[in-house]
Amino acid sequence: MIKETEIVCPPGQQEDEAVITRLAAASLNIQPKNISAVKVIKRSIDARGRKVLYRMQVQVFLNQVYEPEIYAINYPDVQFGRPVIIVGAGPAGLFAALQCIKLGLKPVIIERGKDVKQRRRDLANINKQGLVNPESNYCFGEGGAGTYSDGKLYTRSTKRGDVNEVLKMFVAHGADGNILIDARPHIGTNKLPQIITAMRETILNAGGEVLFDTKVTALLVEFGKIKGVKLSTGEKLTSDAVILATGHSARDVFEMLHHQNILIEAKPFALGVRIEHPQEIIDRAQYHCEYRGPDLPPSYYNLVEQVDGRGVFSFCMCPGGIIAPCATEANEIVVNGWSPSKRNNPFANSGTVVQINMEDVPGDENDPFLMLRFQQQAEHAAFLAGGGNLVAPGQRMVDFVEGRLSNNLPVNSYLPGTKSIELKEVLPLWIHRRLQSALPVFGKKMKGYYTNEALLVGVESRTSSPVKVPRDKETLQHPQVQGLFPCGEGAGYAGGIISAAIDGINCASATLKILS
Repeated sequence: MIKETEIVCPPGQQEDEAVITRLAAASLNIQPKNISAVKVIKRSIDARGRKVLYRMQVQVFLNQVYEPEIYAINYPDVQFGRPVIIVGAGPAGLFAALQCIKLGLKPVIIERGKDVKQRRRDLANINKQGLVNPESNYCFGEGGAGTYSDGKLYTRSTKRGDVNEVLKMFVAHGADGNILIDARPHIGTNKLPQIITAMRETILNAGGEVLFDTKVTALLVEFGKIKGVKLSTGEKLTSDAVILATGHSARDVFEMLHHQNILIEAKPFALGVRIEHPQEIIDRAQYHCEYRGPDLPPSYYNLVEQVDGRGVFSFCMCPGGIIAPCATEANEIVVNGWSPSKRNNPFANSGTVVQINMEDVPGDENDPFLMLRFQQQAEHAAFLAGGGNLVAPGQRMVDFVEGRLSNNLPVNSYLPGTKSIELKEVLPLWIHRRLQSALPVFGKKMKGYYTNEALLVGVESRTSSPVKVPRDKETLQHPQVQGLFPCGEGAGYAGGIISAAIDGINCASATLKILS
């Protein structure tokens, strides 16, 4: 017999099997000796009261053997299966490829960047020398932007597909099993490369292909049907199904589609800054204590406020993390954040952005590049303000709100360096003013948040794609090109690792309908 119950325990006991068994027995009013095993199925931190607690949903096995689930997957050999071309090796592309294999189709992944091992050298050049390789950076390369952007697996996209299926796939390729039970699962940027490499090996061992340092320069279309792609090498690959999973920063892909008269549309996105606090400030606010202690993880926050009809909100919050330079071209500053698996850096950072609607940007709303050009202008302004070498403009929080230049900037995690600038020189005025209004309000919601110890770094601009590649809701194909499947963040259908992975799975499943 298996029963479920909820138990509560203090920090430090959440992984103690004896404690969990005793608490489960008390909750069910049974003797611990009658319990053969207890399985934790959900775990979260409850910091609402004066004492921080762990809440756990557990399965209790009564006089029954518990056999742990094995997450390894036996994939078929698809070496001679019908090919599906997948453009991009980010989460959407990788999970599309794995789903193709499950369905007996042969994935052929085309990735403009390098594999994760080779990619590290280019990231070192970005951080140490301020040099951006436009084909290999924090956004382009094996695993896409997800590989080096924290590995947060929290999502609200539960209606799009099976989130647990995605989490199990990560565990099968080396992720810690705790991601299956934690309310806010997290892998860590330091561990993701090994997991991504394992996924690639699965794809290759099953007969799929992965081409690195290779760009798609044109889609091959005949009479409204996809026939394959043309590569930067001049080679042509043929297939009746192409999954376009190129990520939100592949601007040249949008240009390519537009040049080929394949419909794309401007899309709202959000823009602002990345805000960094000492982690201890966030811990004190969220855990209601002076010192977090070793039994609790670094705390996170989620803040939102409406200001003059636009949402101002925190985004991609990274406890114990760093701010990273994520430009994909020269002469632009783009900041993002990530955390290692232990989240043991002394700072906490979060994107803090303002929603931008079509009517907010002057120009022709029918111009598919309207929002992208707006994004580019902010990134170039940040570059000019920083003075080059990826030095980013920064301002202390209270100084920002009160409209004065910071005399100096706090020690921070942004490796290329920061320069004291009034961020009103970088941000559009209406975005600047909304942030000025929202930050003191956030300080009232979270004690200690509004402080001059916090640093604002500009600009956080790659929150989502500023371009949408339309598709049919039922078939997931582009309305003009049969067999073309716009997919993931770059096409406008995802907002993080999990939602991108789910969309990749869905698009791969949809290809079967036209290939069978």
